[in-house]
Amino acid sequence: MTRQIPLDLQTPPALTRGDFLLADANRDALAMLDAPDRWPQGRLLLIGPDGSGKSHIAAFRAAECGAPIVDAAALEGRSPGDLLSTGALVIDNADQAAGHPAREAALFHLWNLTPARGSLLLTARSAPRDWGLTLPDLRSRMDAMTQVRLGAPDEELLAAVLVKLCADRQLVVPPALIGWLVRRMDRDLGMARRLVVALDAAALAAGGPVTRRMAADLLDKIAVSGA
Repeated sequence: MTRQIPLDLQTPPALTRGDFLLADANRDALAMLDAPDRWPQGRLLLIGPDGSGKSHIAAFRAAECGAPIVDAAALEGRSPGDLLSTGALVIDNADQAAGHPAREAALFHLWNLTPARGSLLLTARSAPRDWGLTLPDLRSRMDAMTQVRLGAPDEELLAAVLVKLCADRQLVVPPALIGWLVRRMDRDLGMARRLVVALDAAALAAGGPVTRRMAADLLDKIAVSGA
């Protein structure tokens, strides 16, 4: 039997506010996002693990306030004044600035400019003390920044995320199999994302539907490898 070659033809993930899945794990973070008057001097740091929804929140925040959204890895060579010219800015993966002098310097200047220019939302996987920042003045400022965390998902949110990820890839998975997976996997949205990618590739390669056996094999491999 000829095996199909998996091609990554999925549509981009839907990242509007209407596509965001509200749950206890993210309710406090969303409430803080929607109360910019509670951001001291217009600054807020959103912390959460991979796949927790940080980038989704960053995307619709940027869209709603007409702000550019910039990954921290792309800060080098960018003018802080130009980045804040619209009155708001979103920096995704701010922890990735650590250890890169030009990125750290840009983040430092953005911090200083924000009170006079507008608002600054940062996202990161962990608290600034764990980033490995080398610029002392930047570290002290990041440590003092108001922080809000995305909590661990419950089973209901994990199931909803699996359904959404499958829909983003136009991958059909029976509801019973979604429930079966949720009861057996860690409450880790990053793992959910990796699992759906693997299921999509496996189903395409097999030329058939997603099966429980396929899902069980991939879940075991992902749990063991952490990849």
